[in-house]
Amino acid sequence: MSRIVALETTDIRFPTSLSLDGSDAMNPDPDYSAAYVRIVTDADDDISGHAFVFTIGRGNDVQVAAIDTLAGHLVGREIEPLLDDMGGTWKEINGDSQLRWLGPEKGVMHMAIGAVINALWDIKAKRAGLPLWQLLAQLSPEEIVSLVDFRYLTNALTPEDALRILRDAEPGRGERTERLLAEGYPGYTTSPGWLGYSDEKLERLAREAMADGFTQIKLKVGADLEDDIRRFRKAREVCGPDFPIAIDANQRWEVSEAIEWVNALAEFHPAWIEEPTSPDDILGHAEIARGVAPIRVATGEHAQNRMIFKQLLQADAISVMQIDAARVGGVNENIANLLLAAKFDVPVCPHAGGVGLCEAVQHLSMFDFVAVSGSKEGRLIEFVDHLHEHFVIPTDIQGGNYMAPTAPGTGMEMKAESRERYTWSGAHANA
Repeated sequence: MSRIVALETTDIRFPTSLSLDGSDAMNPDPDYSAAYVRIVTDADDDISGHAFVFTIGRGNDVQVAAIDTLAGHLVGREIEPLLDDMGGTWKEINGDSQLRWLGPEKGVMHMAIGAVINALWDIKAKRAGLPLWQLLAQLSPEEIVSLVDFRYLTNALTPEDALRILRDAEPGRGERTERLLAEGYPGYTTSPGWLGYSDEKLERLAREAMADGFTQIKLKVGADLEDDIRRFRKAREVCGPDFPIAIDANQRWEVSEAIEWVNALAEFHPAWIEEPTSPDDILGHAEIARGVAPIRVATGEHAQNRMIFKQLLQADAISVMQIDAARVGGVNENIANLLLAAKFDVPVCPHAGGVGLCEAVQHLSMFDFVAVSGSKEGRLIEFVDHLHEHFVIPTDIQGGNYMAPTAPGTGMEMKAESRERYTWSGAHANA
């Protein structure tokens, strides 16, 4: 047996606001950041668990402090019992009666729990010698169901429903694994569409995206309608009339405003409208979905827990679910979200517009393909083309596809030199 001897945290920030990478209507000057956690054990294998919560600058220190409060749940404990029962571990940490008062199951504390859970999964996958997606996809349906907390879900998804979904997908797992390793998983890119970019940069990056094999791009919208019309028209001129172009308002609008704005852009045939209003407004999303049909509504990167996803699906408020690897309570809760999407037959196109999110969320989509939905139809993983060089196992994009990682772990481990260089010490101190 080995014990956890330390839970180390670091406030890491990249000065992306200097080049306006990541800029959108609600976040004009983001500094892509990571509240980073490393779980250290006294095992002879020298394996440590790495994870993070993605933020965009100020407040990252608050997120780090939230992760620090969880040290008492882990430091000094034998790690093997925790890894052997990851469903029980999730329920134990998430069930802390005093911490739950800060949520429950939402906000800074819930994301901190997700980071710790993801770091434990990193150790578990590394010890198994498998990438996370493959470790999960080799579990039996019963083992996968045991990872999920079905509390608050059973009026939409029961354990029996989940078992049926997983058992239906079980016969093709081997063939889908081979396909995934050979073909990869389709991606789309947001890189041309950041709101702070010039028209010339948008056009250049859109051409490059198509040349690189991506089959969809995304544009940020919502600051000024005339600007959005001009930018969308330029993107259409570059990409042609039939190439899928999604749009993303990053929660900018009131419900009525969203309907009016999206319909004003309907002539350009958006593939979907993403985050048109507050991520907590279930009925607002449903009203928007009716008001802009047949344009699809996508949301989820700021959905704070599985219950929000449940209600979005129950209300027919979204046609595309967007999970985030660092927003909810870690791998376990995202498995619940994938099962909900499968139950409601809604495709999952994860959010990955931030440092390390591409590396992390690809594992969830690949697990979904092999063991849950069994499909890549209508499913894409977001890709942005910056900051991958800071990760030990960066994403491998070929022909617009995410190639399946084969290295053990979750992909969330950042290089030690990058962690050291970009540790926060003041405004743009690392520029």
